[in-house]
Amino acid sequence: MATNFDTPLMIRDVHQDDRPRERLKRQGADSLSNQELIAIILRTGTKQESVLHVANRVLTHFEQLHELKNATIEEIMDIKGIGEAKAIQLLASIELGRRLHKKRADERFTIRSPQDAATYLMPDMTSLLQENFVTLFLNVKNQIIHQQTIFIGSLNASIVHPREIFREAVKRSAASIICAHNHPSGNPSPSPEDIDVTKRLQKAGLIIGIELLDHVIIGDHQFISLKEKGYM
Repeated sequence: MATNFDTPLMIRDVHQDDRPRERLKRQGADSLSNQELIAIILRTGTKQESVLHVANRVLTHFEQLHELKNATIEEIMDIKGIGEAKAIQLLASIELGRRLHKKRADERFTIRSPQDAATYLMPDMTSLLQENFVTLFLNVKNQIIHQQTIFIGSLNASIVHPREIFREAVKRSAASIICAHNHPSGNPSPSPEDIDVTKRLQKAGLIIGIELLDHVIIGDHQFISLKEKGYM
């Protein structure tokens, strides 16, 4: 159903069968638009506007849906029609979705390929606003036994020191590691610094006996494996 947002529209003006909750019950959640899903979370609109109108304003304010992941209560409350209660409802729903993407602690995820590593890390890393350097510590079966953010900030050799990573690897009795970091620009192409850091970590791993299996760079829902690209 096409909705005209130039004039106020109350939910009672929408035909019963076209209301988000009814459509979810009848057709399933995956059939709903982002606007309709947000409307269900918000539950109600204002005296002047329907909940669909307020939901559309949320989508207009955050140009890309994943930007909501990093939004604060104050930022959401800046949107006309959103008070503290509705802002909290939105943030709680976003956090629940984030947790559903994470593997349960007792389900050890096995890394068989660069794609596996990217699939595991991408939900948390693809929309970060700063560079995060993360290490996955693996056992002899290539199962993840620990994940740790080593540092946050621009990547360079002076900041990413092998001792910080391999100290943790020894502590965890890791057989190997995979390093990863994100590019907030969305472009995962490696920089000269990325390549330099990778080579230093690879050399250190060979000396210690804990192999660096790969260095994965996460962009905007895409990734690059430095191993696949021949940099290690």
